[in-house]
Amino acid sequence: MTEKINSFPQVLTIAGTDSGGGAGIMADLKTFQMQKVFGTAVVVAVTAQNTLGVQKSFLLPLEMIDAQFASLAEDFHIRACKTGMLGDADHVHQVALNLQKYDFGPITIDPVMIAKGGAPLLSQDAVATVKNELLPLADLITPNLPEAETLTGIKVQDQGQYPELAHKLQDMGVKNVLIKGGHASSAEVKDYALFADGSDLWVSSSRIHTERTHGTGDTLAAAITAQLALGQSLPVAIKIAKKYVTKTIKETIQVGHGHGPLNHWAQ
Repeated sequence: MTEKINSFPQVLTIAGTDSGGGAGIMADLKTFQMQKVFGTAVVVAVTAQNTLGVQKSFLLPLEMIDAQFASLAEDFHIRACKTGMLGDADHVHQVALNLQKYDFGPITIDPVMIAKGGAPLLSQDAVATVKNELLPLADLITPNLPEAETLTGIKVQDQGQYPELAHKLQDMGVKNVLIKGGHASSAEVKDYALFADGSDLWVSSSRIHTERTHGTGDTLAAAITAQLALGQSLPVAIKIAKKYVTKTIKETIQVGHGHGPLNHWAQ
């Protein structure tokens, strides 16, 4: 009986809230639930947000970040974790310190920089801290094209440059890289994964023309995190997550007046 205690797959999201329910920790927890893992959270920031944009945000005190990490480490057996909105350099630094202190399994970094409505979610001074302190800890990074360009300094003209972006990010210390192609203009959404052993993978889906894509990046990274906690290999986790996210966009729900949320109930 004793060995069954704490045996259910548990995962962690380290990010900001979205009062509109479509992105951030809210999207992560919904995704975890649908992927059949138990979700926990370290709240870094609180936002006043809806489908029209981010109206206000507040970063929690650093000691509260530490307290949440310590609380989770004391009681849970977290098998995989992910990061999202981290706010500024001080908070990125504090998260990095805690990820070094506690073993929460493979770390997926979703380098959230700008909200779907255009609001900045990561300060300019924090980008260097992400590069220097967070990326070397990452088992996987999942940038979209603007984020990959910011981190690498490479301006993307076409999909043929995705491997170059991925190799540059590996040079920064990341073991595995997933470049998301949703911001490209092609008929197919093509994502490119480069793995630590040098192998790679393209995953694609037909582009769905809709404004209801709020929380797409969060949901993809959360689904990958969940699958890793369930014991899947990274290539398989990426394929499962991509398929799930495509369905959440395709099987749309009508919520809000702007960049609407995904349908996390999609099967």
